Amino acid sequence: MALTHLLILALVQGITEFLPISSSGHLILLPNLIGAQDQGQIIDVAVHVGTLFAVVLYFRSDVKNVSHGMTRLLRGKIDTQGAFWALCLIIATIPVILLGLVLKLTGWTEALRSVAVIGWAMLIFGLVLYWADQTGPTIKKATSWSLRDAVIMGLWQALALIPGTSRSGITITAGRQLGYDRTSAARLAMLMSIPTIIASGTLIGVEVIQTANMAAARDGAIAAVFAFFAALAALALMFRLLKSVSFTPYVIYRVILGIILLIIAYT
Repeated sequence: MALTHLLILALVQGITEFLPISSSGHLILLPNLIGAQDQGQIIDVAVHVGTLFAVVLYFRSDVKNVSHGMTRLLRGKIDTQGAFWALCLIIATIPVILLGLVLKLTGWTEALRSVAVIGWAMLIFGLVLYWADQTGPTIKKATSWSLRDAVIMGLWQALALIPGTSRSGITITAGRQLGYDRTSAARLAMLMSIPTIIASGTLIGVEVIQTANMAAARDGAIAAVFAFFAALAALALMFRLLKSVSFTPYVIYRVILGIILLIIAYT
């Protein structure tokens, strides 16, 4: 694959993975927009690995806390915030794993990769994000995360398997509706992305390893590096903007893109 194409793919994935505008939707649309072949699952997995390392680095303090907590949780102890958050993350990840397996086994994963589906998801879930952001109270911080909220956010996160929904967008939507302030909702959404990306990457990665070759591995490594830096920059920018800007700019982008995609799909 040409280096320019890899760079574009990595930048798109890195920038859109954590912004509430759907990375999967953009990756599916990109080949059609630039007249290139679909990048395939190998590159998809690679760029997700790049963004995974970015979020782990950006939230390294939280990740370290949860990692230590996981060791205590495995010993049957939930006596620290890290252990409790580890439990919450496990619970929040179960719905998306179960639904992902169902969609894959039934063949619906590929059926959902259409311009019409992405357009509707962009539009509808963008408006839902606006509603939640404007009406949701701001009475909770990330440190008050509960098992009940983890279950609810996990169920919302499962909707992100619909291309165009945005995993970060739908979990932020859930967080805002549950009463978390914007920064806390985004922080929890980013932490929830870690086990989700690992789970989805592992599921697809098993197939990828069986068909990969040296050229594909090289392209994947390059794409992962580019995606890492793009995602790190996007995270830093979003959390800086959240101090003074709502999610409305992302909603406007989603609505405009959704309408354009629906026009393309139905004409």
